[in-house]
Amino acid sequence: MGTPRNRLAELLLRSPIRFRSLQGMPVVGEWFHRLSHHLLPSSELVWTRVRNGPAKGMWLELNPRTGHDYAEGRAEASVQQAVADYLKPGMVFYDLGANIGLFSLLASQLVGETGSVFSFEPDPATVTRLRRNIDKNCVSNITIVEAGVGSTTGKFAFLCANSSSPDRGVGRFTAPSEECHTEDLQCYALDDFVLESPCPDAVKCDVEGAEVEVIRGARKLLASRRPWIIFEIHSVVNGDEVRDLCSHLGYKARAIDENHLLAEP
Repeated sequence: MGTPRNRLAELLLRSPIRFRSLQGMPVVGEWFHRLSHHLLPSSELVWTRVRNGPAKGMWLELNPRTGHDYAEGRAEASVQQAVADYLKPGMVFYDLGANIGLFSLLASQLVGETGSVFSFEPDPATVTRLRRNIDKNCVSNITIVEAGVGSTTGKFAFLCANSSSPDRGVGRFTAPSEECHTEDLQCYALDDFVLESPCPDAVKCDVEGAEVEVIRGARKLLASRRPWIIFEIHSVVNGDEVRDLCSHLGYKARAIDENHLLAEP
């Protein structure tokens, strides 16, 4: 038997619907809400193994209130399956917007000892969690790149994610603002980055709407190396622009679900 904190964390990760139904009950809901936050603060993180899907068996440090899909293997399931289907031993994989490392860890297993993974993540707090997840899984073929990816190389204002998204980073590079706290963080154009690093055979790109900027900063790479790329699409306009740029570079893009495109040369 675990501690009350551990048991509650497991309940929340396994049964979020049951948890929400309890919260909605008169009297009981208020009592359960107060008890759960007393035993398990909203910022609490717990270790759990992924129970299903291509990443089954991996350790992830999750917020028990929001990490259910990660724990059950359902987080971006179509992307997980595409990575599992397309990534082969010995490949070099770039994870742009690595967040807490789900796809980096999955790719690490798939490319094996002869392959390598580069995990790009600019948000300092998220990098800390990414590093813990990598260490917990005892993998050695992942290189963390504490930087974002865009059309040019340099330091730019970055708006970090707030606590409302504890398991899914939504920080982004933006114009400096007096109203919101930003930090100047490193960003790379991939055409510059690959001058001193292995070129990718495969790329996952989820950079909160800046996917077009990533393509613009990787024209030489995409023309020469021709990696396949999975893009997360954040709006209809964003998707149309990605498709158009990919087409001009000789790529064919197809939807793998409503929010993701797979672009192949």
